[in-house]
Amino acid sequence: MPISSPNSAAKIRLPRPLLPYRNSPSILHQNLLPKLQIHPVPHLRCAKTVNSATAQNCNVEFESMDLQKYARELEVAVKAVHMASLLCCRVQESLTFNRNVNVQSKDDDSPVTVADWSVQATVSWVLSEAFGSENVSIVAEEDVETLSRCDSVGLLNAVAKTVNDSLAEAPSFGIRPPAAPLNTSEVLEAISRCNSPGGPTGRFWVLDPVDGTLGFVRGDQYAIALALIEDGEPVLGVLGCPNYPMKKEWLSYQNGYQRIVSRLTSLSSTSWDRGCVIYAKKESGGAWMQPLLEKEKKFVWPNSAREIKVSTIDNPALATFCEPVEKANSSHSFTAGLAHSVGLRNEPLRVYSMVKYAAIARGDAEIFMKFARAGYKEKIWDHAAGVVIIREAGGVVTDAGGHPLCFSRGMYLEGLDRGIIASSGATLHEKIIRAVDASWNSSSL
Repeated sequence: MPISSPNSAAKIRLPRPLLPYRNSPSILHQNLLPKLQIHPVPHLRCAKTVNSATAQNCNVEFESMDLQKYARELEVAVKAVHMASLLCCRVQESLTFNRNVNVQSKDDDSPVTVADWSVQATVSWVLSEAFGSENVSIVAEEDVETLSRCDSVGLLNAVAKTVNDSLAEAPSFGIRPPAAPLNTSEVLEAISRCNSPGGPTGRFWVLDPVDGTLGFVRGDQYAIALALIEDGEPVLGVLGCPNYPMKKEWLSYQNGYQRIVSRLTSLSSTSWDRGCVIYAKKESGGAWMQPLLEKEKKFVWPNSAREIKVSTIDNPALATFCEPVEKANSSHSFTAGLAHSVGLRNEPLRVYSMVKYAAIARGDAEIFMKFARAGYKEKIWDHAAGVVIIREAGGVVTDAGGHPLCFSRGMYLEGLDRGIIASSGATLHEKIIRAVDASWNSSSL
């Protein structure tokens, strides 16, 4: 059923991941099955072809996709995010228990730590080495203004040391490390290389080095988010979630208890997979999750990855919804009203960062709602990776009018209709959008 916006006469159909072949043995799936050959690497699926009669009967169009398209980019991106996740584990542990890590403040009052700049430099270096710096364009959150000041020498040296410690682990990921440790000028160059303005054409990467910095500083949830945009559309996404355990049952513990267990449990222990990396590639038909690399182990692609799927719950009374922790850029009262109106009874899962997207993709929650206050502009790096992952896991992400999010207008999600909604399926998604339409005029947003 099409979803329509009250502000537009056009009707928008839900995105392709809601097609029946993803989730059920439909007639279309049965017709495709004899033609489908499964590649031994789990996240690489063979291209599918459908005759015109079948496509017409199902009101669906499929595009053939080169088996290897984006495969190299995805592998390098996963390795880069994995390295960045381990970097952040070390910095957060030092910050949480030793309190000896520099914390700065940006113009929007969100804190920036050594980890933000170090991750940006590390990911920039890995991508440039893999594809050539002349072929790599990156939109990223941080710049070098603070690090370049005369009074920031100590901070810059700390960033350079953190970057070099991370790049020293490159051989474990099958990546050749620098011939010599990067000096501070080279680190600044790697960070400042991430200055792409984005746009509607060409290819560029989108990086949020530490999404949810407040969660990071507080020893809570955060994410490293990397996506590839091609001609204005996200084509692959990777989320590093160092504090988001592989096993769902660990989510029932409070974060303070998790931090205690984390401190007592070494990275080499197999008793608790305390973090994960989640990734997906456009039209691959699946999203995948792997545990963080254990200490002194080598990364073997795809590194014990297992497929993840969205929840099958479509009864609002049984569903769980996510929302941002901070009230500064999201209205908790409005989302609470929406939840009540559609029959959501469970307590909301309030979590920092794009871990919310990971929760939907893994089936740990069913709905993510964000309705920003007037004047707040959503950035593309806060959503690009998560959108790809949820869609490939079988869910849907749109604005509150049912329109796909637009990543082709620079650093911001321009033209956003009221808010952002991510759901595990069409039933819940349409109920939320109808509730928004019914409640919006009485809101103060």
